Amino acid sequence: MIAIISVLVIIALSILVTRVAAVALMHTGLSRDAARFQARSAFTGVGFTTREAERVTQHPVRRRLAMTLMLLGNAGVVSVIASLVVGVVDRGEDEVALMVRLSVLALGLLALWLLARSRLVDQWLSLAIAWALNRWTDLEVRDYAQLLHLSDDYGVRELRVGTDDWLEGEDLAGLALRDEGIIVLGIERANGDYVGAPRGHTRVEGGDRLVLYGRDEALGRLDARPKGAEGARKHEEGVRAEAREQASQDRREAQRKRAS
Repeated sequence: MIAIISVLVIIALSILVTRVAAVALMHTGLSRDAARFQARSAFTGVGFTTREAERVTQHPVRRRLAMTLMLLGNAGVVSVIASLVVGVVDRGEDEVALMVRLSVLALGLLALWLLARSRLVDQWLSLAIAWALNRWTDLEVRDYAQLLHLSDDYGVRELRVGTDDWLEGEDLAGLALRDEGIIVLGIERANGDYVGAPRGHTRVEGGDRLVLYGRDEALGRLDARPKGAEGARKHEEGVRAEAREQASQDRREAQRKRAS
């Protein structure tokens, strides 16, 4: 029974380690899903060759986190296998004792799985890990989702430009995306080059991947906007919608000032 408990403890620690690493990777700028995926990939030694994996290896802090996870993951897998062999292998005991050990193992794994999927546990654990990282490490701890208010109808979206898209072949000044409430954070060229904080003279080309920030509704209107008169009409509609939203914000701000 001690071996079974050891297995459960090792698995629980493995979940905690990957959760800590995922939060740490999020604080270096990775998205929540990408951070969790890369943490589990490094811990298990799977080594998926994704775009996010390349960003991990090119970032010194992320690279150190990944190497630590690989070492801990290898040790954890060996420990789990050894404990299972010791705990489950027949040692001359009757079938009842074996079934008891297997039942304890199954119930323990089920409990860990439920805890790992609990949103409440995830929320409190993430907050505790973030506080600990901020308190005892020198990582650049920033909650970018909160800073950008991504939960308040704002979002960051990647948009790939096709050859027939309204954006293709135009410079940012001519597109006037800011009039629609959309800010271009960066442009990744088809050849891998990256243009950060592009200016008005920057030209958008087919195959580019734009990183955009704005209201989800505005970003949705821009996606797959066609060239020609129809695209121009959609742009004017977006500008008018943004003007209405700005007027609404101005009214709320005026009310707040009067109330204060």
